[in-house]
Amino acid sequence: MISDLLPSIESELQRQVARLDQPRTRAFHEMLTYHMGWTGEGAGPEATGKRIRPLMVLLTAAACGADWKRALPAAAAVELVHNFSLVHDDIQDNSPKRRGRPTAWVRWGAPMAINVGDALFVISNQALIDLLEFHPADRVVRASSILHDTCLDLTRGQFLDMSYEERHDLSVDDYWPMVGGKTAALLAACCHIGALLGGADETRQESYRAFGFDLGLAFQVQDDILGIWGDEAVTGKSAASDLVEGKNSLPVLYGLSQGGKFSERWKQGPIQPEEVAQVAQWLVDAGGYEYAQSQAKQWTDKALQSLESAAPQGQAGETLIGLAHKLLKREQ
Repeated sequence: MISDLLPSIESELQRQVARLDQPRTRAFHEMLTYHMGWTGEGAGPEATGKRIRPLMVLLTAAACGADWKRALPAAAAVELVHNFSLVHDDIQDNSPKRRGRPTAWVRWGAPMAINVGDALFVISNQALIDLLEFHPADRVVRASSILHDTCLDLTRGQFLDMSYEERHDLSVDDYWPMVGGKTAALLAACCHIGALLGGADETRQESYRAFGFDLGLAFQVQDDILGIWGDEAVTGKSAASDLVEGKNSLPVLYGLSQGGKFSERWKQGPIQPEEVAQVAQWLVDAGGYEYAQSQAKQWTDKALQSLESAAPQGQAGETLIGLAHKLLKREQ
């Protein structure tokens, strides 16, 4: 079913972004199409990403018994919000690459890239208005409210992430609000909006929302594990990067709370690439790997319980369950 949905998602995204395809703004439009992975060197599936978020919207709506095509504008909206945040994150993190290609700010400068992100955000709001063709106004307003609240959560999560960079007094308790905003909030919104547009009652909407949120937490913890101990050939990024960059990931914060060699070395300053293997082993010895794995399992179990409570139906339900298992059991 995913292979049927993806072309429709791309078509809807392109239709929405085409609002800028005018003679005077054609070059601006091309900046957006580049970031979205459709144009420029290296364009294609590797550059677009997996479109997990719009898939979650459509599959949830269909698993509630609705026609997924009527939720396409919302699917486009959440993906545009996601990409708006990526453009700005790349500037804030000084990241030169995104999915193997130069980021928008590297190609056109930070001021122009900020405008690219702003345009993606505005178009996401315009996409939501297109839902009025298929849904009553009160339902569209509710979907808009969910997404706008989520956008504020994204900024909260990003604020915490950036403000944590220079701090050395963080605990595991500081981790969850950050990733709840940066990762889990948008996945929760995807499932919540999908269920809303699918006609689910409030109880089922809440089950789907909880599923998306817990899925996001489990996914982020797994990403933290892969960022230190993952196979580069599988993950597509260096396992050294998170330690070298000093990322306050869950294994690191737990390791710091335990003292020992890892904590001592971390507090001395930046980790050098040649030290990564030894420091990663010290983190294992401190229990960071085992603790993160236990947390990933806990949130995975909660996510799947919420999904079971939501009782997804039909082929879409089976596909949604399969997608959840795939996301929650990535190889290391």
